[in-house]
This record gives sequence, C-alpha cells and structure tokens, in this order.
Amino acid sequence: MSTLLVTGGAGFIGSNFVRQALERTDHDVLVLDKLTYAGNLASLEDLPSDRFRFERGDIADADLVARLVGGLDPATDAIVHFAAESHNDNSLEGPRPFIDTNVVGTFTLIEAARRRDIRFHHISTDEVYGDLELDDPGRFTELTAYRPSSPYSSTKAASDLLVAAWVRSFGLRATISGCSNNYGPFQHVEKFIPRQITNILRGRRPKLYGTGRNVRDWIHVDDHNSAVLAILERGRIGETYLIGADGERDNLDVVGTILEVMGRDRDAYDLVGDRPGHDLRYAIDASKLRAETGWAPGTTDFREGLARTVEWYRANEAWWAPQKDATEARYAEIGR
Repeated sequence: MSTLLVTGGAGFIGSNFVRQALERTDHDVLVLDKLTYAGNLASLEDLPSDRFRFERGDIADADLVARLVGGLDPATDAIVHFAAESHNDNSLEGPRPFIDTNVVGTFTLIEAARRRDIRFHHISTDEVYGDLELDDPGRFTELTAYRPSSPYSSTKAASDLLVAAWVRSFGLRATISGCSNNYGPFQHVEKFIPRQITNILRGRRPKLYGTGRNVRDWIHVDDHNSAVLAILERGRIGETYLIGADGERDNLDVVGTILEVMGRDRDAYDLVGDRPGHDLRYAIDASKLRAETGWAPGTTDFREGLARTVEWYRANEAWWAPQKDATEARYAEIGR
C-alpha cells in the first residue's frame, strides 16, 4: 500500500494510528475528519508534510468522499475507517449524530470504496455484543451474537452489518475489527481514564459510576493500532478480528490504580449516579487475531501503561485544558 485514507484521523485512536503508520511503515496518510468536538488538529502537529495531508470534511458527504477515494489506487491504497460518534453518554442525550455518522457515513464510504475496488478496513467495538455477567467465565469471540444496548453501540452494529453485506453482495475488499476499551495519549477528557486523570490534576476527586464494579477489557491505543496494521497486511478479506490484550479490570480498580500512580489514596473518589443501561462486563478473546496475523500486544503491564498515560496528560495540559471545563459542565447537568 502507498496511501492510507484515514477517516477520523484527528480523533483519539485515529490520530495515534496516523502517527504509528508514519513512524513504522512507508505509507503516506491522508486524513479526512469533520473536526467535531472530539477531533483536534493539535493531535496531528509536527507530522511530516511530505507524507501527510489533511482534509476537513464529513464522511457522509458523498461528493467529497467520491473525490478523495477517486484519487486512490486500487492496487496499493486502502481506507481505514475510524470516524465515529463514540461516547455512550452523548448517545443517550442525543442519538441522531450517531446515526448520521456511524450509519450514513459508513454507507457513503463503502459505496465509494466498492465503486473503485479500494481495500477497506472498518474499526468497530466490542460493545456491539452487549455485555457479559460479572461471573460469566466466557469472552466475546467473532461468533458472538450482536446484542447492542445503547444508541452508540447499536449504530456501530448497524455499520458492521453494512460492511459485511457489502463484502458478500458486492465483493467489497473489507475486513472488520472490534476492540476493547482503549487508553493512552490524545484521548478526549470526557472518556473515563482521562477524565479521572485530569480531575486529579485540577485538584478534583475522580467520579465513579454506580458501585464501580463494571468490568472493561483495557488495551493501550498503540497495541490497538499495531493490530489494525497487522490486519491490513495479513488479515483475510471478509473476516472480523477481535482485538484485546487480556486487560480485564473493574472501574473501581482502574480509579484506584490511577490514584496510586498519582500519589493519592486509592479511596479518594466520589460515587455518582449510574449510566442508564450501563453494560456490566466486556471481555475479548483475541486468539483468532493472534493465530492468523502473529500480532501480540506490546504493553502487557496495565499499571505501567497507565503511568505513561498519566505523564502524558501531566505534560500536555495545553492540549486538554480547553476541553475540560465544558466537559465537566455537561457532566454536572446530568448529575455524573
């Protein structure tokens, strides 16, 4: 491949992917991003201008997408589709943008890709599978039935099914990956881990939904993105791959670890009202990905990865400070 068209490349996972692709591969990168509140051009600073281009625009804009995809070479280039509305709380407050971006936007992209026969990789989430009971020993696999529980996860499930249908009906050269919860640099402060880190940096106490017993399967964003590159290079067309790093922890332990890493008592947090329909547990079985591509995570010590993340937020207040007050004001309105 010579050029990767990366949608949502100014967002958290997308911007980290752009940096990794430029550092570890010979690909050029073209980013398409609408720059909603979650997109930040500051996340793409200092990238090599001879290999990186940015286009501001909406993935649901068929004319714009057709123009950009029309400049790709079917023999060498690919689309990597990160762009999505992705915050559960926001989807409960206003679902429409999730339909417009996650469903209509994905449709627009795959139509353009299939007309030009461009390789397509679709980034999904483990949340399409719903949740597991806390005492269930099982994990999500690629064969787990879809059971989304929020407007966000239901629109991601719809986009997955569109991609899979375009593979079967039209021969779209596509793969899908579903990942567990990511953490790392450049993540918006509305998300769980950076919200707690930046609260502590601002002298506030972390906030924990409900009892804090909900379990998430954490993976460092760099490991997610190295898996995406492995799928692009070695994944089988038409297949779905789940990406996880065996990082199951409940939210109570995550907050406690953040507090410890930042020199605070583990119990220096506040409980707030739970999110409606809050999923209990996510857990990923990534054995198919590992067996077929040889991928393995590089960050296997969660505490160490979390400490690096804390240091990034400590050193980059200029990046996150403009978002912080507005984010906390929105949470205050809904009592969380």
